[in-house]
Amino acid sequence: MPGGGAAGIEVLTCLRKYGQRLDSEIAKEIQLPLAVVRQQLTDLAATGEVILCSLTRFERGARLDAWQCRVSGYVPPLAPGRKPKPST
Repeated sequence: MPGGGAAGIEVLTCLRKYGQRLDSEIAKEIQLPLAVVRQQLTDLAATGEVILCSLTRFERGARLDAWQCRVSGYVPPLAPGRKPKPST
């Protein structure tokens, strides 16, 4: 099965529910160790089901290395509210 079984399905379900997430957020959501989630994401990326991007953030001076993930082909919906009119 693509994605490595039930855990892969949980990762995909989480990404479909929330759109784009960090690997640590996915691990917290589905209550699995970060190493397991990263392995599942690597397997899903190899099959082309998800897209991974390496991300480095600095929070309160501490370096945070993470993976940002989303489902392949997913386009987030437009933000609510008025849109600017095109200039002519």
